[in-house]
Amino acid sequence: MTSEEIERRLEPVYKRLGLPAGRLELMTGIRERRFYDPGTLPGQVSIQTARMAVEQSGLDRKHFGALIHGSVCRDQMEPATAAGVHAGAELPEDSLVMDVSNACLGLLNGMVLIADMIELGRIEAGVVVGTETGRDLVEGTIDSLLMDDSLTRKSIKSAFASLTIGSGSAAIVLCHRRISQSGRQLLGGAFLSDTAAHHLCAGGVQAGVHGDSRPRMETDSEALLHAGVALAERTWQKTRQILNWSNHDVDRVFTHQVGRQHRTRLMEQLQLDPHLDFPTVEIFGNTGAAALPMALSMGLQQDPPPSGTNLALLGIGSGLNSLMLGIHCG
Repeated sequence: MTSEEIERRLEPVYKRLGLPAGRLELMTGIRERRFYDPGTLPGQVSIQTARMAVEQSGLDRKHFGALIHGSVCRDQMEPATAAGVHAGAELPEDSLVMDVSNACLGLLNGMVLIADMIELGRIEAGVVVGTETGRDLVEGTIDSLLMDDSLTRKSIKSAFASLTIGSGSAAIVLCHRRISQSGRQLLGGAFLSDTAAHHLCAGGVQAGVHGDSRPRMETDSEALLHAGVALAERTWQKTRQILNWSNHDVDRVFTHQVGRQHRTRLMEQLQLDPHLDFPTVEIFGNTGAAALPMALSMGLQQDPPPSGTNLALLGIGSGLNSLMLGIHCG
């Protein structure tokens, strides 16, 4: 679904408020996003993604002791979406199986949890997976905007970020170095929070308000941008200290894919060369917790890193929380 198509559907709103066509792509850099078929559950896709990741890892399934589902979207409140994904992926019964929810950081948080269990000797390998569906949020937002006669140029701003969302899925396998097939090592990293900003982006289902069960989201995009980049700067400083890195030690960068303005501001504030980044938001939109690992997977596939390459994963999610990790390619 292109940004142009979304604006065509919102033409009555644009005309009434005097908004120029092309505004959505101009402000975000997002030309298009993709959606799964209507009614697709996250777990259905996550089963396929987890299976692919396990198979591509080259590891025997017997080594897997954890499956974590980390996306914002899930199949239901109970049981954990991870339960159905674990069954579909046919992983061992002596596995830790659970959902982890932390806005757009869920998959990266899952990486750390699995890595810690490996370091503690509890498991040899694990997989974190997540699927963001996105369609209901975007289409529900469009319908709400079309039905809201009280809408103004100011009030529409809080719904703008909801129109940038797309569908996507990703999975990450981590294992002990003695059975690794890739030679890529998770070095560690750092996390910081600014929870005073938890109100800047919030969403969920309010059937009594909107008349349906599709989620809606309210976002103060400008305030979120400034607070998020400020938190990211502090997290990057802490990450470099822990990893004993300087900016010169970073060869490739993978960020949470929000929009062109966010990426530009982030790289400027962190004083990183923007050419080190691998943007995907232009064609996928913001795919939530799957965004950064999707970019990582595609970037490594399109341009396999040579031995000695250092990768920086710069994660940030509403809340506000930031988690940044370093990977060394051996």
